[in-house]
Amino acid sequence: MAGKGQGPLEGEALIKEVCRRIRVARSYWDAHNNAACRRERERALALYNTLDQEQKEQIPQVLRVWLRYRSEKYFGDHRTPPGKQGRNSGQKPRSQRVGRRPSR
Repeated sequence: MAGKGQGPLEGEALIKEVCRRIRVARSYWDAHNNAACRRERERALALYNTLDQEQKEQIPQVLRVWLRYRSEKYFGDHRTPPGKQGRNSGQKPRSQRVGRRPSR
């Protein structure tokens, strides 16, 4: 939310921006928009990591928990990155598989 021509966010404005980005990411999560959720979560996490311990404690606990733990389960480094093929990546299309009748 740092507007055009403004310097980097500090203090209360930075805390508000972190909260806003976490809430936006959660709304994307609720709407099943994973790509947008992942993008906003990464932005929120980058800002969150610039906060000192005192500032982090000012972020509501519900938002901190979602950002650090719940969303890590789904978007952490151990997950397959977006754009990669899933578990069916080496298979032929269904119509070309042996032993299957063609669809009608």
